[in-house]
Amino acid sequence: MSPRIVEVRQNVLRKNDELARSLRMRFHASGVFVVSLVSSPGAGKTELLQRTLAEMRVTRRVAALVGDLATDRDAQRLAQSGAPVRQITTGTVCHLDAQMVESALQEWSLDAIDVLFIENVGNLVCPASYDLGEHARVVLMSVTEGEDKPRKYPTIFDTADVALITKIDLAEAVQFNRDEAVASIRSIQPKVPVIEVSCRIPSGISNWLNWLDTRMLQESRGAQFV
Repeated sequence: MSPRIVEVRQNVLRKNDELARSLRMRFHASGVFVVSLVSSPGAGKTELLQRTLAEMRVTRRVAALVGDLATDRDAQRLAQSGAPVRQITTGTVCHLDAQMVESALQEWSLDAIDVLFIENVGNLVCPASYDLGEHARVVLMSVTEGEDKPRKYPTIFDTADVALITKIDLAEAVQFNRDEAVASIRSIQPKVPVIEVSCRIPSGISNWLNWLDTRMLQESRGAQFV
């Protein structure tokens, strides 16, 4: 990689980090807890988020931004939860950045939101480098992807606050080794919480929601929003 390309990349990331810090301060001022979800395509982000929004909107004011290269199909699915949803169409860009998030929020009142979820484009590489102003980063891997996924994409797992193993109802059918998968995750980040979930059975959803509640409480008590 040429020095010029490295310099351009560093400048892009620096500007993104500055805007992300500004976003995080805005979220803090409005009392909004922000969660980003990242995974490979097809790991089950949208299905999990749809169920999460439906469950949480009973007691909290939730909303979601969803990124994709094309179409608004995921936004339509998420809107079925009854929560406010906006699609961010990235075109050829393989990740969301802070500028995209800021633009998508322009006509929303943050004071009307308690929890904002950001579903990133299906990709385990680029999203690892872009801070979106979130308070918690969630990485998902499905049982159909293989147990060694974290070792192949260590950066995103190293920056995650929790790892979800999705589609756990298919574990036996695809001969998924739970112990090996957890060991793979912990080889990258030894203390990260690991939660098994399935939206079809359902299974593990309450554990996931409890983790969110605990994390929000920790953030509010520790004033770690900024």
